[in-house]
Amino acid sequence: MNTLIKRVGTTYLPVGDPKTASQWYQEKLGAVEKYLDNEKAILDFAGQSFFLVKAIPGERTGFTTSDGHRHFSMTFEVDGLEALEALRKDLLLKGAETGEIENRGHAGRNFIFHDKDGNAFDVWSELSPSYRGI
Repeated sequence: MNTLIKRVGTTYLPVGDPKTASQWYQEKLGAVEKYLDNEKAILDFAGQSFFLVKAIPGERTGFTTSDGHRHFSMTFEVDGLEALEALRKDLLLKGAETGEIENRGHAGRNFIFHDKDGNAFDVWSELSPSYRGI
């Protein structure tokens, strides 16, 4: 497929306080802060920029499914089950809210974690072929 769009460059996340949210992402996920003011923090990690934008209380990423469950809107990839287990263990040790590793009936395994503002993210053990050099 030929497309002019090459990648996702920036993701915007709602947060209560950009400074404390930025610290959370740096400590828990190894993000690198590139900019900070009262309204936003700009972080680099996972191959893109994340803007942590000050939002009204209770705003979160994701959506509610037709059966009433809150759903994440983003999946991070790691390279294999061992990496998935290691990341989950590391997040737990750092005090992050983290779900169990799941078998969802497709290749690989997943788990969900939440940032300090309640934004949910999925992690999948299968790295995309373009990142594996295939």
